[in-house]
Amino acid sequence: MAKKKNISSNDIITCYMDFVLEHDHQPKTIYAFAKSNNFEEQKFYEFFGTFEALEKHIFKAFFDNTLHALEKNDDYNTFDARNKLLSFYFTFFENLTANRSYVIYALDKHKNSLKGLRLLSELKSAFTNYIAHLGIDLIEIKQEQIDRIQRRGLKETAWLQLLLTMKFWMDDTSSGFEKTDIFIEKSVNTTFDVLDVAPIKSLIDFGKFIYKEKIHMN
Repeated sequence: MAKKKNISSNDIITCYMDFVLEHDHQPKTIYAFAKSNNFEEQKFYEFFGTFEALEKHIFKAFFDNTLHALEKNDDYNTFDARNKLLSFYFTFFENLTANRSYVIYALDKHKNSLKGLRLLSELKSAFTNYIAHLGIDLIEIKQEQIDRIQRRGLKETAWLQLLLTMKFWMDDTSSGFEKTDIFIEKSVNTTFDVLDVAPIKSLIDFGKFIYKEKIHMN
């Protein structure tokens, strides 16, 4: 039988996900995996170095597919940071739910320690970069080192929140995962309420006004 010539990274991902769900383990070798799916072993290495690299890419692909779908929506581009993040969460978890059997297979044995999971390293990099460019309003400290620490803290907190939501979703047995939807809405809104710097900025501005007026009065 002739080997497939035009196999894409998505084709390989689909074949891999099907295999592990049917056999409950990784293929023995890349050679055997390629042969059973009728493509040259070399084609695998054009996209991935190992099965572990492939698994990392799968979770990054969930992120990429989510962002691609959002950016095609004109309404999304008009949203503020809070509603953009809510839209991201709902769309991302729709993608996870569409592939729930694989996600559970890949993460179930690690679900109590997702924070240190190398499997999610590419997802973390992509997601924290997304958070950094979301335009979340923080207090301007006017000191580069403190600002940098504040931004890093925001990214790490957002990542931890995503992991906690994934853990909740994995354990959710409600119809249509409606409890996860509620969890997402409440957790994201609570985070933004805590981060809301408008009242603090107003207080700071008021303090500056009083200080200046006091100087003038003296």
